[in-house]
Amino acid sequence: MAAKLNLSGPSDSDTSSPNDHTLSSLNGNRSLRVAEKERRKGEAEDPFVLGLKYFSEVEAGTPVQGNDELERNLVQVEKVAFSKGLLPEAISIMLEFAMSLRMGTTLCARVLKCLIPATVVPQEAVVRAVVWLGVGKIPISTQVLFIKWVLTMFDMIDAKDQLRAIYGFIFSFVTDENLCPFICHLLYLLTRKESVRVFRVRKLLELQSKLGRQPFLLHLLSLYKVFCPELVTLSIPSRMRSGFRNHNSPWKSALIGVQKRNNSQVASRISVALTTKDKTGSRKRKHGHLELPALTSVVNKQAQTALSCSRKVVPLVQLHSFAQLLENMHRIELPAQMGSLLGSSLALQYLDCVQDESALLRLNFWLGYALHEEFLFCSDGGASQNSEEVLQFLNTLLSTQHFLQEGFSSSEAFLYKFLNVWDGSLLRPQILGLLSNIPVVPSSQIGRLLFEPLMQLFFTSSVFFKCGLMECLNNMLLKWLTWHSVYALENDLDISLNSHTSINMTLSGFKDSVLELVHFVGRLASVGLQLEGCNSLFLSFILDFYDTVCDMFLKYGLPLVVMPPPGVFYPSLFATDPVNVDRLAYIMYRYKVNLTSAKNQEKLTEQAFHISRQTFREFNHYVVVMVSCLWNSKLFQPGMDVQLGEELLLKSNIPQYWTSFDLIHHPAFMSYAIDFHQKCWPGRKDIDLNSIKHSKPWSWYLEYLFTQGYNGLKQFVQSNISRQLTTSDGQDGSVSAQQR
Repeated sequence: MAAKLNLSGPSDSDTSSPNDHTLSSLNGNRSLRVAEKERRKGEAEDPFVLGLKYFSEVEAGTPVQGNDELERNLVQVEKVAFSKGLLPEAISIMLEFAMSLRMGTTLCARVLKCLIPATVVPQEAVVRAVVWLGVGKIPISTQVLFIKWVLTMFDMIDAKDQLRAIYGFIFSFVTDENLCPFICHLLYLLTRKESVRVFRVRKLLELQSKLGRQPFLLHLLSLYKVFCPELVTLSIPSRMRSGFRNHNSPWKSALIGVQKRNNSQVASRISVALTTKDKTGSRKRKHGHLELPALTSVVNKQAQTALSCSRKVVPLVQLHSFAQLLENMHRIELPAQMGSLLGSSLALQYLDCVQDESALLRLNFWLGYALHEEFLFCSDGGASQNSEEVLQFLNTLLSTQHFLQEGFSSSEAFLYKFLNVWDGSLLRPQILGLLSNIPVVPSSQIGRLLFEPLMQLFFTSSVFFKCGLMECLNNMLLKWLTWHSVYALENDLDISLNSHTSINMTLSGFKDSVLELVHFVGRLASVGLQLEGCNSLFLSFILDFYDTVCDMFLKYGLPLVVMPPPGVFYPSLFATDPVNVDRLAYIMYRYKVNLTSAKNQEKLTEQAFHISRQTFREFNHYVVVMVSCLWNSKLFQPGMDVQLGEELLLKSNIPQYWTSFDLIHHPAFMSYAIDFHQKCWPGRKDIDLNSIKHSKPWSWYLEYLFTQGYNGLKQFVQSNISRQLTTSDGQDGSVSAQQR
C-alpha cells in the first residue's frame, strides 16, 4: 500500500512536510512540558528544597523539642551547606529564620554556623538581619556570632551601599562592651568620609576613657582622623599592634572546603585567604593562600549603574589607561577588596598621585593579615606548601613598594616578628628586599627590633648571606637618606619620614638612628672580614656601604660625617685586588670633599653643624697612613696602627720590608709594576722595580695606573699629595700629605 502511494502520488517532501512540522512542534512542546513537570516534581521531592520551604513558612511559636520534622529539614540544609554551599536565596531564607527567632533562640547559633555561601551573600538579607539586632531579644553571644559571620563574609556580600546607608544604626551598638570590638571592625570596613561626624568621634573618645586605649578604638579613630583630622585631636600612636583580632570563626574551614569542591573563583574575592585548622592539634595553622584578589567593583552589576549615576563615581575596574585615570581622578570608586590594588598598575598610580590615606590604611590592614596569618603563623613557614605562590606574592609586594618608593607599615611589623624565627635562607632575596624598605627606626628601638636578630643571622650564615645583608643595609641607608633629603623641612627642625604616615622625628633623632646603623654595620664588617679571611666579594659590598656614608653631607644634606672603623680601613688598604684599594682611595677623597665643605660652612655661617675634632683626627690619621704606605714606603713606622716588632720583621728575611705596600710592591699593583717595567725597559733581563721610583718613570707609572681606570686612586693622589723635588738626580726627596 505504501509502495503504491509512493509511486502514484506526490513525493513525501511535497505532501507530508507541513503536517510533519506541526507534529514535530507539538511533540517538542509536549517534551518541554513533560521535562518542566518532571523538574518541578523533582524539586518538590528534593529534601533540601522541602527544607528551605519549611523554614520559610514555619510559623512563630512552633515548638522545637520533639519536632522531628524540624530536625530532619535542618540536617538536610546543613548537609548541603557544608558540602556545596548555599545559594543566595537559601542564605536569605535561613538568615531571616535565624534572626527573627521564630522558633526561639535555641536554633539561632546552629543555623548561623551553617551559613556557608556557594557564590555570594545577598546584601538585603544582611541588612534585614542587622535590623533584627535592634529588637533586643537575641542573646548577646548570638549577636557576637552574627557580627563575626558578617566580618568573615564581608567581601562576599554582593554590594555595600545599603549597609553604608544604615551606618548610624550599626554605630549605635558600639556602646555594648561585648559587641564593641566587632562593631568597630565592621565600621572600619564601612567608613567613608561622610560617615565621620562630631558626635561619633565624641562617643568613641568617651568609650576610650571608659575602656582604656583599646586597639580597636584607636584604629577606628585613626581612620576618622585620616578623613577629618580637624575632628580628631587625639594623638594616634605611629606603631600600633593589630587592632582587629583574627577570630577563629567556625565558617573558615568549611568555606575553603566548599570553594575547593565547587572549583569556584569566589575565593579570589575573599578579603583574606581562608585557612584550615591544623589536624595535628598544633596551635599554628597550615599555610594558606596568598594570591591577590581580583579587581572588582564595590557594588554588584545591577546596582552599579544606578549608583554611578547618583554619585557620579567610576569603578577603578572600568579604567584601562592612565589617560582615563586622569580624567576621572576625583571620581574613582575603590574596589571591593583593597588587596587587589597590589596587582593593578593603574591602582598604584592612583595611590601615588592622590595619596588616599584611607586606601593605604585599608591596604595595610589587608596586607598585615595576609603576611601574619597566611605566612608568619603557618606551621612550616611556607617552605613546603605553595612556595611558588608565596614567592609570587612577595615579589608583587616588592615591586609595589619600589613603585611607591616606600614600604608598608604592615610589612614592617611583619618583618620585626619574622626576623626572630627566620633561618636566613627561606626566601632570602624577598625578605632582604622588604627589609631594605622599612622606614627609619628610632635609635632606642633599633637594637631590639633589627640589630639583635640580624647579628645572630650574620654570624651563623655563609659569606653569601653576609654579602646580601650588607647590600640590604646599604639600600636601607640610601632610602633613609633619600627620605630625609625629600621630606626635610626648610628649618631643619622636624622631618616627616613618610608622607603617608604620622611618623615624625626630630633631626637629632634621625641622626641618632643613622649613626646607630652606620656603627652597627662597622661592627659587623670588622668581625665579618676576620671570619671570612678578608673575602674580596664581601669587602666590595662593605665599600659599597661606605661609598654611601662618605657622601651623606653633600649628596643628602645630612649634617653627619662618620669615618669607617680600623677593621674596615686596613683590610681595604691591604687588599690583594686593586679594585678595592682604588675604591678605598675614592672614599677617602669624598670624605675630604665633604669635610672641607662642612668646615667652610662652619666658618661662614653660624647655623652650620659642628664637626668634632675626633672626626678630623681620624681622617687625617687615615690619610697619613695611606700616603706613608702607598707613596712614601714607610710602613710599620712608630705611631701607626699596624706595628710589628723589629726583630720579627728582620726574621722574615724580607728585604726593605718598609716598601712592601707601596704602589709598586703592593700585592694589588705588583703585576702592573712588572708590566710597566717590561714596557719601559724591554731590553733588561733582570727586573729592578725600585728603578720605577725615579722621577720620570714614577710619573709615567702613575699615568699608566690612571689609564687602567683607577680614577679613585687618581683623585686621592691629586687632592692629598704634594710632591717636592729636592735631590739633583730627580728622585722624590719628600712627599707630604695634605691634612684637614
